[in-house]
Amino acid sequence: MRARNLFSALAAVLCLSVGVAQAADKTFVYCSEGSPSTFNPQLATDGPTFNASSRMIYNRLVDFKQGGTEIIPSLAESWTVSKDGLEFTFKLRKDVSFQKTENFTPKRKFNADDVIWSFQRMKDPSHPFHKVNGGSYEYFSSMEMDKIIKDIVKIDAYTIKFVLSRPEAPFLANLGMDFASITSAEYGTQLLTEGTPEKLDTEPVGTGPFVFKRYVKDTMIRYEANREYFLGAPKLDKVVFAITKDPSVRFQKLKTGECHLIAEPSPTDLKAMMDNPKITVLQQDGLNVGYVAMNTEKKPFDNVLVRRAVHHALNRGSYIDAIYLGNAKVAVNPIPPSMWSWNSKTKDYKYDPKEAKDLLKKAGFPNGFETELWTLPVSRPYMPNGKKLGEMIQADLAKIGVKVKLVSYDWPTYLAKARKGEHSMIQLGWTGDNGDPDNFLNVLLGCAAIEAGSNVARWCDKDFAQLINRAKTITNIKKRTTFYKKAQMIFKQEAPWVTVAHSTVFRAMSSSVKGYKLSPFGTESFYEVDLK
Repeated sequence: MRARNLFSALAAVLCLSVGVAQAADKTFVYCSEGSPSTFNPQLATDGPTFNASSRMIYNRLVDFKQGGTEIIPSLAESWTVSKDGLEFTFKLRKDVSFQKTENFTPKRKFNADDVIWSFQRMKDPSHPFHKVNGGSYEYFSSMEMDKIIKDIVKIDAYTIKFVLSRPEAPFLANLGMDFASITSAEYGTQLLTEGTPEKLDTEPVGTGPFVFKRYVKDTMIRYEANREYFLGAPKLDKVVFAITKDPSVRFQKLKTGECHLIAEPSPTDLKAMMDNPKITVLQQDGLNVGYVAMNTEKKPFDNVLVRRAVHHALNRGSYIDAIYLGNAKVAVNPIPPSMWSWNSKTKDYKYDPKEAKDLLKKAGFPNGFETELWTLPVSRPYMPNGKKLGEMIQADLAKIGVKVKLVSYDWPTYLAKARKGEHSMIQLGWTGDNGDPDNFLNVLLGCAAIEAGSNVARWCDKDFAQLINRAKTITNIKKRTTFYKKAQMIFKQEAPWVTVAHSTVFRAMSSSVKGYKLSPFGTESFYEVDLK
């Protein structure tokens, strides 16, 4: 009965800190690394928000098999695609209930109206919720879904058809992504009547395995099992996200039994974790990239010679040793080597301060310049220690005469200001959401992604854009690969980013945790988790 003993210690702590007191329940505590920016994944692009919202509260039409990239049915039980690739027709699952909360009791089941309502919020400026809570749908816009989805047609209450304006090879996989979560039209209508539409994103209602109960900002989130979940009730009674930004503190909480599973363990703690018989460490190659983007709309980074000089100046091999403790590879391309279409022939920038100085001189900056670098305020798998990395970059650039001021903000502010392009240089990274190269090359580097906010280099290259747009209109993987490989060559020549690393992803958990699987997308799902 180890789990019960663990819970006793856990409950005592939570009674003091977050008010959890019911020792009879099977409560799972996840020590997360950051606060969600919202509880509606339509409005977000960050992992902490997806983990706290889409994977706990909501479902999508399709999903990915746990621990893999295989597309499986979810709210849609089947689908067909027209021969020309322009129509996707979905048969929806019947008898699915939205969650009952303190403020909402559903009077009908999920149906086609909820699908239309959810997507039209992002697509249609006249939708009553389009401008609620900022009205920024970064993922949806950066993937040009507003242009790709020509119409959404209700065939009957449980059949719906997406009509596309052009063939889109990754479309089905895109519908399994977090931003495509389905919200309740009935709940939205109630909130409008009550004059509180903003609660749709802060007091969420979905069809998912757990029901949102309470959020204390920067401290904790509480959920309870959805006993009416259409795939069957979860094995856990309750889940608590204990928001713990410091990775060393997360490790201490894991050792003392205050957490069952921790996000993003620090590389410096891994050996101690592996040596502890009460802790299980999981790992896999990450579908990710960590990078330093240069704002190509601002001087001097509008000059490609400057960007190449910065790339040559940074000793990325030393970062792999010092920041990742060897648990990463130097990134050559913007997509990881495990992804199809990765270009093995890309010529990378070698660490060469002399070449960097020569390039700066040619660019008209023989004595260097002054700039800012924003350092990542949270530990992410693709960048576990932004501050330390910033200090190393600062030292490297000083050697070629570039004086760097390090700047940072809290995570939501960091993302919000980055979307507006207020930075000069910025650390960021990405973990893939659907296993398709388009999810990196288009979402992070496409021209439409500038306005959407996810292209923080604010780089728009017509030749690059033409290649990635051509690639996603065809379904033949071999032909798509040809386009993506050419696009990676252009990216490297133009150097809007310094590609830093592809990291190994780790999770550490109590040995009492059963049924947990690492996701290649870096998101967390606790539906199949149990405590023994």
